[in-house]
Amino acid sequence: MKGKAAVFLGPGKAFELRELTVPDVEPDAVLIRVSLANVCGSDLHFWRGDAPLKLPQDGWIFGHEMTGRVAKLGRNVKTDSLGRPLAEGDRVAYTYFYPCGRCAACLNKEPAACLFKIGRPLGPSEFPHFHGAFAEYYYLKPGGALFKVPAELSDALVSPVNCALSQVIFGLHKVGLRFGDTIVIQGAGGLGIQAAAVAKDMGAAVVIVVDQIAGRLELARQFGADHTINLKEVTERKDRVKLVRDWTGGAGADVACDFVGFPQVIPEGLDMLRQGGTYLEIGTISRGAKIELEPASLVWGAKRIVGVIMYDPWVIPRALDFLVRNRTRWPFERLISHTYPLEKIDEAFTQSEWHAKDTTRIMRAALTP
Repeated sequence: MKGKAAVFLGPGKAFELRELTVPDVEPDAVLIRVSLANVCGSDLHFWRGDAPLKLPQDGWIFGHEMTGRVAKLGRNVKTDSLGRPLAEGDRVAYTYFYPCGRCAACLNKEPAACLFKIGRPLGPSEFPHFHGAFAEYYYLKPGGALFKVPAELSDALVSPVNCALSQVIFGLHKVGLRFGDTIVIQGAGGLGIQAAAVAKDMGAAVVIVVDQIAGRLELARQFGADHTINLKEVTERKDRVKLVRDWTGGAGADVACDFVGFPQVIPEGLDMLRQGGTYLEIGTISRGAKIELEPASLVWGAKRIVGVIMYDPWVIPRALDFLVRNRTRWPFERLISHTYPLEKIDEAFTQSEWHAKDTTRIMRAALTP
């Protein structure tokens, strides 16, 4: 059996569509037929080249924000990760990383912090060939967590679960967002928009979203933002910080978050915090990207920075429950604004690009392999 995959050959190069042999499924693995695969902000970083990687000679199949149906179960797999019976054809949400279980982080019961959970980029010639979302199939390796999807949820609602939504839920859990807290969200992309809804669901009293794309700020308001700041309208940093203080009773926010992915926003976010506040750093994945930071501002402000990469698997079923509970409260159907066939992956990435032109008509693009 064959399956198509879009192979990434490096920044500035077109994806190459190839047919690959679908592998035999190991006893503890699951082959998934991908239904929907989203272009995440981190995918754009790799595509641009501002998060450089050493690619395999035969290219790289990447992408991670996705959902699908079970195509084939390994002979030992009878249930999902919560022990519920699982069969071919069942819709599933699943992790795309594999904690090693043998490092200091894993031994301390912190699988999201495992240094080895992603590994190096793998080329299509390496087993199991289907390594990423931008393909007709995804091979969930032994040890991967997967969960049946409630019938009430469409694929479009579920496809962001294993990245944007779970990442946001886990991040806000790690920084200890509490009922009645105030929060600043820098960036109104896929993570930032859903962070506004999650923060409201957790009981945040004031949610402030900062971005430079007007359409995304309008959507943020529909997802629970109490206030928005457009960088193109409020151009001075001191004025933006003052607005945050005005909206938080003069103190500053309890929590501020980077969901932009460019580190220049971090000092401003720290300025928006109250004394003793917490900064959540999720967005900046590009190694080598640097900023100037005055450590004394952390000391005298008693502020802390929490870095989060990935999440623990327990988050996915809670994310699915969150969607079931809130699917009519917020317009989740608007998160996926454009859908493309796999053959048009280059167009999907080009149209999703916002950084070079400071705008895009796309909220999140999805591919239908």
